[in-house]
Amino acid sequence: MGSAEILRTEHLCKVYGKGNNKVAAVNDANISVAQGEFVAIVGSSGSGKSTLMHMLGGVDRPTSGRVLIEDEDIYRMNDDNLAIFRRRQVGLIYQFYNLIPVLTVEENLTLPCELDGRKPDQELVQDLAGLLGLKKCMNRLPNELSGGQQQRVAIGRALVTRPAILLADEPTGNLDTRAGNEIMELLKASNHRYKQTVIMITHNLELAKRADRVLNIEDGYVSEGHWGVAG
Repeated sequence: MGSAEILRTEHLCKVYGKGNNKVAAVNDANISVAQGEFVAIVGSSGSGKSTLMHMLGGVDRPTSGRVLIEDEDIYRMNDDNLAIFRRRQVGLIYQFYNLIPVLTVEENLTLPCELDGRKPDQELVQDLAGLLGLKKCMNRLPNELSGGQQQRVAIGRALVTRPAILLADEPTGNLDTRAGNEIMELLKASNHRYKQTVIMITHNLELAKRADRVLNIEDGYVSEGHWGVAG
């Protein structure tokens, strides 16, 4: 691909329990992701994929190993600095939208900027609203939107800070097939339009095949997928 590396893990491990009850949720994961790449990580329930994503996103400290984002070893930071880094450099999209019910679509979109004490880039906000098909919904509340529309708002909220990486955890898991396909297309559109690096966790192999590259995770071990790249 020729692009610079934006994320790297080195011997990343997360172990729960002790003695005979010890379980390695993630075991010696060595991953490299290039700037602007769209990577899908596929695994069944209990494979360790959510644990891996939380470590990639600065949410959950590893037992051992390192996570480097833009060559910065994020877990060498103290909790306060890590929280600031996460807010500015990591966009998170979850299965259950996590919108604030009393805020409008526009207020939900710009919330990360407000929390950081920064004025939102209005040009980017309007561009995101257009890309995500939200221009007519900006003054509505989340409960006035469909599930697919709420997930679109969550995507916009994750992109509004221009993060280094966008992490999507089962972003279509709560949606029907049509809405799920639309969300997948929008993630790809943000990847192309903003050169946004996207890492998506999913158990849906068909969706995963539409990423640039697929990684498997099974019993905590990460390996390269064996499927062709989809356009």
